[in-house]
Amino acid sequence: MQIGKFTFNWGSRTYIMGILNVTPDSFSGDGLITNADVIQSATLQASGMLDSGADILDIGGESTRPGSQVVTADEELERVIPVIHSIHKKFPDVLISIDTYKAQVAEEAIKSGAHIVNDVWGLRADSNLANIVAKYNTPVILMHNRSNPASVEVRENLGNAYIGSEYDDLIEDVKRELLNSVSIAKNAGIKENAIWLDPGIGFGKKREHNLELINRLDEIKKLGYPVLLGTSRKSFIGFTLDLPPEERIEGTASTIAIGIARGADIIRVHDVKEMARVAKMTDAIVRNHEK
Repeated sequence: MQIGKFTFNWGSRTYIMGILNVTPDSFSGDGLITNADVIQSATLQASGMLDSGADILDIGGESTRPGSQVVTADEELERVIPVIHSIHKKFPDVLISIDTYKAQVAEEAIKSGAHIVNDVWGLRADSNLANIVAKYNTPVILMHNRSNPASVEVRENLGNAYIGSEYDDLIEDVKRELLNSVSIAKNAGIKENAIWLDPGIGFGKKREHNLELINRLDEIKKLGYPVLLGTSRKSFIGFTLDLPPEERIEGTASTIAIGIARGADIIRVHDVKEMARVAKMTDAIVRNHEK
């Protein structure tokens, strides 16, 4: 798949998506709003991620951690558009993803230089978002999400997690609901090869659900779409290891190695340098990728 000057050869290697949180309340503690010069900080962070091996920069202006506060489209635009402008100007050939479920934000982000829409609600939150994606012919990441703000457990130093989500059959339920999002996309005119899937690790899932999803990611892969895995620093790792977000690098590495072995095409991470190395080593084992 070709996007601008970048070509995705699915299955040849794992692609790295670096996370840029233009927020004050990111669970991982890396929200850039707290910095004095947000645009400069974001551009410097982007530069570091690119030097460390990022293929895509995922820019978001609203935290989606369990228990986070919803922000208006105007506030989200105020946060992300200047950052997208700056990064696109400095790195014109770099792929930018906009992490949003709002059609207005997605459209302005695309106009400002974003190439991919990453929707944590799988086109189910804003009925117009699918039309915007189709209009601009951008790839869209459809994430599975059963988040329920009423079912959040808070543990000191470990963060928040969803505890009330129940599934009749975890994998079959996730597959069915992802395919519902695929149907929304196709009905809006989004092309088949522009659809990527994300099983939604941490979103409306208990710790045990997350662990099972990673181990059975190959069953999501069999749906026939590129698969993105986002496990970086998440609370299920913290609950498993009893560690805060800043000490979850080894736990994240384990989830990524298993995820790649089960078929993940893209990994979405905070710690690009370290996880790019994990991906390269895992690729060498499971894909015989030498470069």
